[in-house]
Amino acid sequence: MSQSVSSALPRLAVVGIPGNRRVGLFQDALRAAGLPAARTVPWLDVLRGDARFLPGETVRVDSPGEDAEVDRLLRGMDDPTRVEGSARWYARFTAAVRDVARAADAADAEVLDDPGDIAVLFDKRICHGVLDTAGVPVPESPTSGPAAAPVRGWADVRALMAGHRMPRVFVKPAHGSSASGVVALETAGPGRIRAATSVERDAEGRLFNSLRVRRCTTEREVAALIDALAPDGLHIERWLPKASQRGRVADLRVVVVAGRATHAVVRTSRYPMTNLHLGGARGDLGHARAAVEAAGGSWEAALAVCERAAACFPGTLCVGVDLLPSTGWRRFTVGEVNAFGDLLPRLTGLPGSGAEDLDTYGAQIAAVLNRTRNDRVTDAP
Repeated sequence: MSQSVSSALPRLAVVGIPGNRRVGLFQDALRAAGLPAARTVPWLDVLRGDARFLPGETVRVDSPGEDAEVDRLLRGMDDPTRVEGSARWYARFTAAVRDVARAADAADAEVLDDPGDIAVLFDKRICHGVLDTAGVPVPESPTSGPAAAPVRGWADVRALMAGHRMPRVFVKPAHGSSASGVVALETAGPGRIRAATSVERDAEGRLFNSLRVRRCTTEREVAALIDALAPDGLHIERWLPKASQRGRVADLRVVVVAGRATHAVVRTSRYPMTNLHLGGARGDLGHARAAVEAAGGSWEAALAVCERAAACFPGTLCVGVDLLPSTGWRRFTVGEVNAFGDLLPRLTGLPGSGAEDLDTYGAQIAAVLNRTRNDRVTDAP
């Protein structure tokens, strides 16, 4: 690579977990693009106040997950499978992201992930309110927006479900991810209740993430679970009937890069939660698109919903949108928007997206390069 070409390329740094698969996939994409490796800034350095950035660097903030020591510093728990501590995690994580932005700004470096956006993305209550205000279709929620009253426990959940005529809801930790602590809850009159969750409670009442979904069928059991989750903050959404594929409930994860939907995967499951680590499986995207068109809907309109959701976070290069198709595949709502929703190994881009031969990381690198080229044109005399 010539010196003139090399000097025109952005110098990349990634705040992440050294050796983690996310960082590795990003480095692989850089190598595939013929670019030098990004400098890795460990999350441990950030949390200990030792992170440094270089002038002119473009800084990508990646997930702090899958590292026990980082999780201990953020959550205050020695066991990374524990569910509790998400409010503490949120406060420390968002403060750390702000520290990254301040340090980068002081070094005249650019961050690809806005701290304000990330703070909203990791609070389901506020994020839901932002999307709703912007006209993005979302499930009805009595806890949406910063002015909503906090949910103190099971009594509040029951009252909100009754008051809003919601016999089926998802109860979610406000700051959770990867379905951690999520409870899919159904009621059908006094004493009739059923819930599905991956949370396990031990004999001492401590909560743990599990890789299996279990059923709760008594109000006493559900009440104890909700009461244990409530101190970290809860968000409640109407449980909408979703489309199915081959007899399994289905939704989509759509990755939006620089404002454009570039990648999509169908997730199917026997359970209400479709997360792949909970036994979900990738479905057939071609069949999903055909089902949308057969129902008289528009695949392009479905992707446009995701792009509208991503537009609520203009300071963040890439988000993953959980798109919920209604029964029949005609209408869509946005369940969540994820700051780190791009971990979809070996998935290449959608036709017509401009990322057809790229994975999600390659698409982000291409967007950074394109922005760099546009900035050079704008700055040219």
